[in-house]
Amino acid sequence: MHIVDLIVFLLFTGGIVLFGCSFFNKKASSEEFTSAGRSLPGWVVGMSIFATYVSSISYLGYPGKAFAGDWNAFVFSLSIPIASYFAAKYFVPFYRSQGSVSAYSFLEERFGAWARLYASACYLLTQIARMGSILFLLALPMNILMGWDLQTVIIITSIAIIIYSMMGGVKGVIWTEAIQGFILIGGALICLFILLFSMPKGPIQTFEIAMADHKFSLGSFDWGISSSTFWVCLIYGIFTNLQNYGIDQNYVQRYHTAKNEKEAKFSALFGGYLFIPVSAVFFLIGTALYAYYQVYPELLPAEGIKADYVFPLFIVNQLPVGLTGLLIASIFAAGMSTVATSVTSSSTIILTDYYKRIRKNCTDREQLYVLKAASLIVGVLGIIIALALVNVDSILDAWWKLSSIFSGGMLGLFLLGYLAHKARNIHAAIGVICGVILIGWISAAEWLGLPSSGIHEYMAIVLGTAVIFLVGFVLAHVLCKKQD
Repeated sequence: MHIVDLIVFLLFTGGIVLFGCSFFNKKASSEEFTSAGRSLPGWVVGMSIFATYVSSISYLGYPGKAFAGDWNAFVFSLSIPIASYFAAKYFVPFYRSQGSVSAYSFLEERFGAWARLYASACYLLTQIARMGSILFLLALPMNILMGWDLQTVIIITSIAIIIYSMMGGVKGVIWTEAIQGFILIGGALICLFILLFSMPKGPIQTFEIAMADHKFSLGSFDWGISSSTFWVCLIYGIFTNLQNYGIDQNYVQRYHTAKNEKEAKFSALFGGYLFIPVSAVFFLIGTALYAYYQVYPELLPAEGIKADYVFPLFIVNQLPVGLTGLLIASIFAAGMSTVATSVTSSSTIILTDYYKRIRKNCTDREQLYVLKAASLIVGVLGIIIALALVNVDSILDAWWKLSSIFSGGMLGLFLLGYLAHKARNIHAAIGVICGVILIGWISAAEWLGLPSSGIHEYMAIVLGTAVIFLVGFVLAHVLCKKQD
């Protein structure tokens, strides 16, 4: 790595950490730490939502998927406008009217403490898995660039993120994410431009090669659910994004930080809609990389390379001095923003859903201490997961499978409480048990030594959500009729 690139990278990364830490305030309350005093403009919150979405999984995983296959995974992005619309119309007003910053307090009101604890536990497991995936992809470019040890980079990067998350709180995290969002978009566009104009016959050659090899395919339009068809990805995306916008603490907490409801609604729409064109850029980068290495196959290692490694390889060997450092900084921007979000939102859940249940009359100073201690614990757990993912082939596939398992159909429980007014504690509990059993069978049949379900793993969250809602809904109406 050229000294100029190293300086660019270090200045950016160090600047982000210092900027996040600059929001430290000795007199800050726990409410300011978790909701920024409801003072932030909508565009900043929206940029933060976008930056949370565009993690290292997107920055490296999407090009890797497009390089190795096609645009099937892009269908996931096409589902986001649906979730954004429902968020702005229903979720934002609902959550801003709630007294708690926790996304899961509503579940306790409807079904009791078990429902809140179940959902928050699923959320925490999902976030720790996500952090691990992202931290690994943060370290990957530096391993390829400098030969630095993956484990060492993961640990050092994590410490930097944890420090500014603990010091700046959610306000510091959101403002740094807004800046990181602009940097990562700029870096991606620059890289795509260079890729397209590095082809011997110009940008048109990229599209000719890609179209000849069906690289723009969105997947099969068959109606089967045993493989990753267009419909499987679309339905998976709709359910996952509805869960993100509707019951994910990362998003719900941001609704509370906007200075009014109008700004909060704008942030939900802005963050979601911006992700569509930017994710298209990432997939186009992967397709352009495929065409580029079809023309210059000698530039790839003779022993082969993992798909997730191809983009970093191009950055290292083909970009001009200075831009390499900028692109690596962009990848770090994507990952740091998402990990910081997971740290602050997870610590908020640990305080509101667990600690305050035990210590109901704790002081504000005690709450701040718990928030910072929880941030540290969650960060360490993320490091452990990242170290365990070093030998995984596709981080995007791994993350989607883990999120399906750990999310546990939380959306089904939320929809049951929100839409089925007759549903009670026992109906919800039976529905959750049925849903979790189904999710476990689809996602982990091989691990558990059970017969294969024949259903693609992406459908686990879809069918789990549907079963939880339908079982609870039917039981509520059947039992209520019998009682009448």
